[in-house]
Amino acid sequence: MDYITVIGLEVHVELNTASKVFCGCKAEFSSEPNIHCCPRCTGMPGALPALNRKAVEYTVAAGLALHCNISRFSTFERKNYFYPDLPKAYQISQLEYPLCVGGYLDIKTEAGDKRINLNRIHLEEDAGKLVHAASGGTYVDYNRGSIPLIEIVTEPDLRSADEALTFLESLKSVIKYTGISDCRMEQGTLRCDVNVSLCRPGEPYGTRTEMKNLASFKAAHRAVMYEAKRQREILSDGGQITQETRRWDDVKGKSFTMRTKEDAQDYRYFPDPDILPIKLSGEYIESIRQGLPMLPGVRARLYIDKYKLPKYDAEVLTADKEVADFFDACVRLYDNPKIISNWVMTDIMRKLKENKEAEDIFIPLSPDAFTQMLKLLAAEEINQNAAKTIFEAYWKGDGRSPAQLIEELGLAQISDSSALEDILKGIVAANPNAVKDYRAGNTKAIAYFVGQAMKATKGAASPAVVNGLIKKLLE
Repeated sequence: MDYITVIGLEVHVELNTASKVFCGCKAEFSSEPNIHCCPRCTGMPGALPALNRKAVEYTVAAGLALHCNISRFSTFERKNYFYPDLPKAYQISQLEYPLCVGGYLDIKTEAGDKRINLNRIHLEEDAGKLVHAASGGTYVDYNRGSIPLIEIVTEPDLRSADEALTFLESLKSVIKYTGISDCRMEQGTLRCDVNVSLCRPGEPYGTRTEMKNLASFKAAHRAVMYEAKRQREILSDGGQITQETRRWDDVKGKSFTMRTKEDAQDYRYFPDPDILPIKLSGEYIESIRQGLPMLPGVRARLYIDKYKLPKYDAEVLTADKEVADFFDACVRLYDNPKIISNWVMTDIMRKLKENKEAEDIFIPLSPDAFTQMLKLLAAEEINQNAAKTIFEAYWKGDGRSPAQLIEELGLAQISDSSALEDILKGIVAANPNAVKDYRAGNTKAIAYFVGQAMKATKGAASPAVVNGLIKKLLE
């Protein structure tokens, strides 16, 4: 009997507030170290914290978007541990009374929809960042220290690396829709730790390990696969799993022991005496709920009902906010949602998938120029091949208008029968065997003539006009 993989995630999301959570320093990414620091966020004696109201609002927004129960009463604790990136030697976090409790996120799996339950979402301050110099030595950048951070903790409901990846992608989509974070993994504004254990069916969960240093969703997927395999081999050989924290090395594709895993009591949590409890009214929570934007599931339903799009198309279009926003902008300019959806679902999604390493969606197309191209295609001023050429040019950053590209690249469609007839007569005369095949009943031979015509006109001929003329000449 094989083992079941049991996975829980701790997802850390930096909130895009203007200032840090307990001081007035800017909460922004910077390549220059230690320029957004003050006595409060660097833990100088006598400097007292002051809670950022917007950080509380954003935490509640995340909780509402993920179906959590919002606590009317919550508190902050000090999580004590010594590490160079933590200047106070404690982190202000939440343990006993977090802002958001419970919640869930539904994901799609091969077996159908699956609900992944959340344990909590709590607000805390981020730590600084250690920078390891190539020449030796380690430096500390405290710009990130005390930036507001929410930790989204799942229940151990995930059962495979694929499910973990799908959950992370779905969670990122919801968070980006709310607007509380940009979720840029390359800047560290979204990070995750993975907890993995194994057990036999019907038995209690086994001893878990936690993996850190996961810089991308792909790294998280690889780390789960590796850790499940590592634990399975140990257990199959009669060994025991040690509860520990491990560091994932994505280059080597392996994890390494960092330290024995601590439990809550090891951090000596105690209430922070400098921060008053948070008390939220029902009216305040409801005002945040009313301010939430349309989330992916609701937006997909709108596309189905309003634009009559298939469910699959609507779900793909709304999975990423950037794609959905681009689609909406195009529909406002050209009231043909199905045509726009077809192009987004094929050509644009193909281009996005080609950039496999990118964690973030970027569409380098102007909705205005893109819809102008679609209108020209619908008016048969250009054909499908020309439209593809224009699309490729725009994706590479070409700033010319569709009209300029058509003129300068010679993409105008040839629809004049008289202009095409002489070309087609020459093609027919040069291919007597294909003519015999057609007249013998092989109607597929006409595709050969159309292909030759498109080749002769460098793709500029109107396929519809060519089809009509070829049939006329052959018959």
